[in-house]
Amino acid sequence: MISTLLVANRGEIACRIFRTCRERGIATVAVFSDADAGALHVREADTAVRLPGAAPADTYLRGDLIVKAALAAGADAVHPGYGFLSENAEFARAVLDAGLVWVGPPPEAIEAMASKTRAKELMAAAGVPLLAPVDPASATEADLPLLLKAAAGGGGRGMRVVRQLADVKEELAAASAEARSAFGDGEVFAEPYVERGRHVEVQILADAHGTVWALGTRDCSLQRRHQKVIEESPAPGLTAVLRTTLTDAALAAARAVEYRGAGTVEFLISPAGRAYFLEMNTRLQVEHPVTEEVFGLDLVALQLALAEGAKLPPEPPAPRGHAVEARLYAEDPARGWAPQPGRVHELTLPGAGGGHLADRPRLRVDAGYGPGDSIGVHYDSMLAKVVAWAPTRADAVRLLADALRRARVHGPLTNRELLVRSLRHPEFTAGEADTGFYERHIDALTEGKDDGGARHAAVAAALADAVRRGHPVGGWRNLASQPQTKTYGEHEVRYHRTRDGFRVEDDAVRAVAVAPDRVTLEVEGVLRHFDVAEYASGRHDGDSASGYVYVDGPTASYRLRAHPRFTDPRTATAPGSLLAPMPGTVVRIADGIGEGSAVTAGQPLVWLEAMKMEHRIVSPASGTLTALHAVPGSQVEVGALLAVVTDVSQGDI
Repeated sequence: MISTLLVANRGEIACRIFRTCRERGIATVAVFSDADAGALHVREADTAVRLPGAAPADTYLRGDLIVKAALAAGADAVHPGYGFLSENAEFARAVLDAGLVWVGPPPEAIEAMASKTRAKELMAAAGVPLLAPVDPASATEADLPLLLKAAAGGGGRGMRVVRQLADVKEELAAASAEARSAFGDGEVFAEPYVERGRHVEVQILADAHGTVWALGTRDCSLQRRHQKVIEESPAPGLTAVLRTTLTDAALAAARAVEYRGAGTVEFLISPAGRAYFLEMNTRLQVEHPVTEEVFGLDLVALQLALAEGAKLPPEPPAPRGHAVEARLYAEDPARGWAPQPGRVHELTLPGAGGGHLADRPRLRVDAGYGPGDSIGVHYDSMLAKVVAWAPTRADAVRLLADALRRARVHGPLTNRELLVRSLRHPEFTAGEADTGFYERHIDALTEGKDDGGARHAAVAAALADAVRRGHPVGGWRNLASQPQTKTYGEHEVRYHRTRDGFRVEDDAVRAVAVAPDRVTLEVEGVLRHFDVAEYASGRHDGDSASGYVYVDGPTASYRLRAHPRFTDPRTATAPGSLLAPMPGTVVRIADGIGEGSAVTAGQPLVWLEAMKMEHRIVSPASGTLTALHAVPGSQVEVGALLAVVTDVSQGDI
């Protein structure tokens, strides 16, 4: 019996595993890097052990240190979570060799599936349908488009779609470099890229007594940079024949490697309805909650039980209803999904944590951050997973979209609005979305709405600020005849203080009630309530959340920068300056460039790595590189000057 469990991970998944441990009476041990010293998973564990350093390679990827931590803390079992060392056979063996219980599949099964190329060979022998591999060196126009994939690891790292033969060599080198950096293995292979394909997977669970469960399907087609954003179970629109094909193939894959524990077999579904094996993840998936909600199971509890030698019933429970999960990231979808580090001021969702109540719709939140926590640059930028369950798909989708809309998410910029729009997009609501969804719709999904909502939010922010700064209304006092002016975001607000309240210089807006944190406006005869929150300014650890006001309105929420009345000339930057959009590490500079080099508009010049993602900094125009400050391996803060490009025809740009 497991009495004390160490979770070799961080963030949301560590917190989620600890929750099940508390329910089962198992003591918990966290490990943490210096960057995570005050993190939520550390606060929730019974005990914690420091891993010196901040970079993953020095901390959460150091299996030797984690095994020592488990022994030092008196743990008798280790759960790897997902990511980091979760699919590392050597780590699994080290845990077992130390006399600890490994809450995962046998090292041999991990090893068999660790390389996607070798896994495909094994699956072919087991009769699992596959895409034919393509040799990049001899690829022709007929082979395009190609998908380049890292043989090791996951999470979209080392993946590239190539649509022109001229790009194969460069993209192959880039994919290999990213894979080597992320997984220590630069092997990359190529296969046909299926346009408008769907990503569908099957959750499996296997015991040591020969029983293997296939727990339905999940559709994970909505992805950015080959990383999942919205997932659901069951996958919509599959025929009975296709569901059987997927289930049979997943069971065959599990049995081929004598699998034990929880795992996932992933498939690509072509528009014609053909299924192709992609890979097998020998761990718990990020999206496992949708399966839990549909089947009424706790997969972590089952993992622990199976690690203790428990036997599964012959058949799994019957599925009920539909579940949809959205990943809330601190990122800017409109700027290439750039991560947004900073301090989380508030993160609350209405109706979360209701539990299982028969067939009543319910909402679940698995979070890795709480108020006051900081999102750093070293790790993934996911704040939380929000899951809705309902008897029907339509009800689950509607509940999730509304919960995200009503959420109070104050801090760094997030993808919240994108999630709401995605869930309400007709292609998604019809169950017809595929992996190219964001490639086709990202511009429309991120464009600003011209419905007056942001302006009304700015008015609410300005009036709340006036009260908060000690400008009461009414009573005997001199009132300025000139209007007060404040600017939030792109909106200038002009208002007068009167003895009866505030008068806004906008005939369509009337201030009805004003308090420091709540403002009611009458907009064209309709009362609208706005909750206003402002937090102490000042930058903390690259904090991009300070200097903003957060306004939660009746139909949307707004993060508005409060502009000072006068700008500081010292903050101006020279035309043509390329600034770091986020804190990160300079991983490389474009080959052959230096000061004086000619560059073209859109040409990648500098690559930054932050929050497990690589970002290209491109030239804004054609011209001359007149300054290059970026140095490979150096750490840069947000706003750091990386390079300067001068347009030779127009002067500085």
